[in-house]
Amino acid sequence: MFSLSLNPPQNAEVSEADLIKAADQAEERLGLKNQPRAIVFHEKEGRRHAHVVWSRIDASKMRAINLPHFKQKLTDLSRELYLDHGWKLPNGLRRDGVKSPLNFTLAEWQQAKRLKLDPREIKQVFQEAWSQADNGKAFKNALEERGYYLPRGDRRGFVALNIEGEVFSIPKWVGVKTKEVRARLGKENDLPPLDQARADLASKLTDKVKTLMRDVKARHDEELRPLFKDRQAMAEAHRMERKQLALKQETRWKKENAVRLAKLNKGLRGLWQKISGKSRRIQKDNEAGGRLSGLYA
Repeated sequence: MFSLSLNPPQNAEVSEADLIKAADQAEERLGLKNQPRAIVFHEKEGRRHAHVVWSRIDASKMRAINLPHFKQKLTDLSRELYLDHGWKLPNGLRRDGVKSPLNFTLAEWQQAKRLKLDPREIKQVFQEAWSQADNGKAFKNALEERGYYLPRGDRRGFVALNIEGEVFSIPKWVGVKTKEVRARLGKENDLPPLDQARADLASKLTDKVKTLMRDVKARHDEELRPLFKDRQAMAEAHRMERKQLALKQETRWKKENAVRLAKLNKGLRGLWQKISGKSRRIQKDNEAGGRLSGLYA
């Protein structure tokens, strides 16, 4: 069995049809389409929610259906449902980090590069900042906390600028008239021109990238430090092995050379070996044995 709770945000008005549609979407993504299921609806203090249970047994194959990555699939669905219904996204479902990219950590920056924001999420950012601010300075600060900057537009009056250089019309994204924006924010001429804002933001972004690059280098150095230690230990072990091998070869050479020299007699016997030519043959054998000993040491 697989169970799922469908819990809309508090004070949200959701019909049974909406809950059934959400259950249909969930079973489609989970790979449980056409599986037997049961839905129980609850209503508590005016809030309607539901519980869904599916059978995971594939009757035709008599085995359980695998549900890979079901948590991520349901998280993505939850995010889409919030955006579809216009509900405020909880922090766990937001992709903008709930703060300015200039304040991101390295991990947050890398994650943000892989994700693209939904326009509906961007709209929520502007509307949240607008609802929190009662004057131009407060609105400017609220936007900057979320990674948007407030310059003076060339033709569109009040605009916002993100770190990627995209321009957003304030009235459009907040959903109010230009007259209302001007009444709350004051005159556009009090804001820096768009080109200057772009240059200032580029400078801040350059500083941020440099900081992230330093973080990357520091992390790489930390990760490579054990490898450097292992390499040094290996080099030292190889050096000791070569030293011991050279010592063994020298000891063997001396021992074998002593044996070869012992074959050459001294005194009258030695003189006779030289006269008979036996001494010369022994020397040649010794030299050949020495070369072979060097090859196979």
